[in-house]
Amino acid sequence: MAARIDKAVISGVFSLDGQDFDVDNNVWLVGDDDDVLVIDAPHRADPILEAIGGRRVTAIVLTHGHNDHITAAVDLRAATGAPIWFHPADRMLWDVVHPDASPDEALAEGTRFRVAGTSLTALHTPGHSPGSTCLHAPDLAAVFTGDTLFHGGPGATGRSFSDHPTIVRSIRGKLLSLHGDTVVHTGHGEDTRISAEISTVR
Repeated sequence: MAARIDKAVISGVFSLDGQDFDVDNNVWLVGDDDDVLVIDAPHRADPILEAIGGRRVTAIVLTHGHNDHITAAVDLRAATGAPIWFHPADRMLWDVVHPDASPDEALAEGTRFRVAGTSLTALHTPGHSPGSTCLHAPDLAAVFTGDTLFHGGPGATGRSFSDHPTIVRSIRGKLLSLHGDTVVHTGHGEDTRISAEISTVR
């Protein structure tokens, strides 16, 4: 059975620099009826487990360390037994949310995952945060960008540990070189395509 992409949207609170914001987060699930890889773990584990639907979770991959992407990761690991993959450059953000737990594996440029006969490759794209990482799935003509690239341009860089020139370099160097028809599955909001965002990155 060919791999497919499923999506769950989970609402909660993003907290950083002493401010709180209500947000809707996308959780992406790549797999088939038996196995699935989960991208991001926001807010609460229960709705993610509902989307998983009893499938074997091969990995929990976190695109970056902001609380609205990692809060449910430890509970999800406990429920599924799957390892948490996380870029160590965002460890200071992880430790605010999970001071008594650690990720299992270090996510890095070129880390490759296989699930349901397809592969996903990690692209380190700092800027929104130092450890921000995207996952490219060429067989599915898809890239999962977390908060690095949205419909309408780069992710936010006005808060701690973020930098606008860095995110622009990351997007231009790692994402805009992908095929223009590649679908961009974002951490919040609607999908876009690489070709649609070339003019928005500046």
